[in-house]
Amino acid sequence: MKGIFVTGTDTGVGKTVAAAALMHRYRGVGPLRYWKPIQTGIEIDDDTTTVRRLGACSDEELFDQGVRLQKPVSPHLAAHLAGQRIDLAELLRLIGDNAGTTWIVEGAGGLLVPINETQTMADWIAYLALPVLVVARSGLGTINHTLLTLEALQARSLRVAGVMMIGEPNADNRAAIEKYGHVPVVAEMPFLRPLDPGLLGAWSVAHLDAEFLQ
Repeated sequence: MKGIFVTGTDTGVGKTVAAAALMHRYRGVGPLRYWKPIQTGIEIDDDTTTVRRLGACSDEELFDQGVRLQKPVSPHLAAHLAGQRIDLAELLRLIGDNAGTTWIVEGAGGLLVPINETQTMADWIAYLALPVLVVARSGLGTINHTLLTLEALQARSLRVAGVMMIGEPNADNRAAIEKYGHVPVVAEMPFLRPLDPGLLGAWSVAHLDAEFLQ
């Protein structure tokens, strides 16, 4: 499997916007698809629909199969409440033969969110063997949250492609994350107003390195 896994330091940090930005930036390099394998709170949030809109994606660029759960709680609890168990092997089999496709895979919640009684999102990343983009806030508290996430990834020998910071640019926080986390901050995305496909696409082309996904 080729592509990148988008995780975050917390819920609501901007993973879905980051995934849409990646769709804009790498469109044209070959077959490209977005996948949200596990979605909770589906009646409230539908990240695939958001990426379709913000990423100006065609039907062919979206893979909308996976675990879809109603309760807006962690995957293991949402599955339990629905009388289900999330099986990673079954989840991966959904995409079948994906040779030649570049995948932008978005996680649910943060890195150590439980998926079932024994596995977390980190185990899912290891199963997919994709490099990881960590999406983080730019403001107060981000240094600790981001370094904890990076440390957990590195302890599991998972490859970190970099960090994307979202919010008002903060040079001191960026420098601290790069120094103590030993990874590059590959982009700083300000709050885009209006947050629409045109502005997000223009930002992506201007500020995301074309070599980042390689």
